[in-house]
Amino acid sequence: MAEENFEQLNFEQLLDDLRNKKIDHFVITPENFQKFQPIFHSYAYRSQIEGKAQRGGKIIYQLRER
Repeated sequence: MAEENFEQLNFEQLLDDLRNKKIDHFVITPENFQKFQPIFHSYAYRSQIEGKAQRGGKIIYQLRER
């Protein structure tokens, strides 16, 4: 259970780092998608972030261009 909470915090941190421009993108693999998706959907600023699907099921998340 602690591992699950750690992953959740990691995903939230990635989203925050992306929004605050500490990173310019991050990748979610098919193995992590099910755990990431509920966190992304509950993220208050998700409308500022977009995911682009890649071959092999990876998704690259980055800030939306304005």
